[in-house]
Parts: sequence; structure tokens; C-alpha cells
Amino acid sequence: MMKRKIQTPLTDEVIETLKIGDIVLINGYVYTARDAAHKRLIELIEMDAPLPIPLNGQIIYYVGPTPAPEGKVIGSAGPTTSSRMDPYTPLLLSLGLKGMIGKGKRSKEVKDAIKKYKAVYFLATGGAGAFLSRHIVSVEEIAFSELLAESIKKLLFKDFPAIVAIDCHGGDIFER
Repeated sequence: MMKRKIQTPLTDEVIETLKIGDIVLINGYVYTARDAAHKRLIELIEMDAPLPIPLNGQIIYYVGPTPAPEGKVIGSAGPTTSSRMDPYTPLLLSLGLKGMIGKGKRSKEVKDAIKKYKAVYFLATGGAGAFLSRHIVSVEEIAFSELLAESIKKLLFKDFPAIVAIDCHGGDIFER
């Protein structure tokens, strides 16, 4: 199977060409956020406060990386279970988020929102955090530093490997 390079921020034109099972190499900036950070983002949205990250065209990687060992920019950076973010995801998609990276199935509500807002859900290989971290070339903490590993970080990806799991056409690799 052919690997295809894609660049962030994602555009509708690129998203429309992605189909479940496609292998992609993601390049560009991606933001990290797990459940605690998602909860905070939703609170900011509900207060009509500015968000610490742009959502339009962006990808959120569900990861809580380990501290960087000497000589590295990041420690192990494997995906966490995506379903924990499901309560927050439809709202973020409605505000311009275009992609998510994680592991595992998503709820019907998230799948419907992915289709409605023309987004995509990528799978990263669970248990391969040390390998995946080699595709992260820089890290900058952006918000919620008190959450430690779960703070929001801005990562620069270089050929980060992922698989399209849910596409904007309603395809779901878990139902294939």
C-alpha cells in the first residue's frame, strides 16, 4: 500500500481524498490534548474565552508524552484511547478542528460529526510510542502546564505515520 504525505493545517480538499485504510505521513504542526485538556478547552468555549490553540484545519493528537531523555525533544509519545475525548469532540469539530489522532473506536456522535464537519480520524500504533516519537522534531508547551504530561503542546511532525480510521464519507475501519 502506498504512503501519502499530508500537511497541516488540513484542508477540505485533502480530507475529501482520504479513505479508510489509507496510510498517511503527517507533516507540520499538531497539538496534543487528552481528556483533562479537552475539559478545559470546553470550559473556555462555554465562557466565550479565547482558546490557547487555533482549531481551524488543525489536528489534535491524543497523547501524554513522557519526559524527553537526554538528546531528544520528547519521550515516548504513543496514542491514548480516543473514546475518552468523545464527549468533547463534536463541539471542537463544529469550531473547525479537522483531524484527531488516537487509538480505538469512536462513538456514533463523533462519527456523525466527522462526516458533518468534513474531518478525519487517524489511528497511530498503540505500544509504539518510542518509534512514533522519532517523527516529532520539536515540542513547545502551549497551555495548562499544571497538567504536566497532559498539558497542551505544539508538536512539529516529520512523516508521522498514521492510518485513516474514519473518513469524511462515513467510512469506519472498525466496521469494515
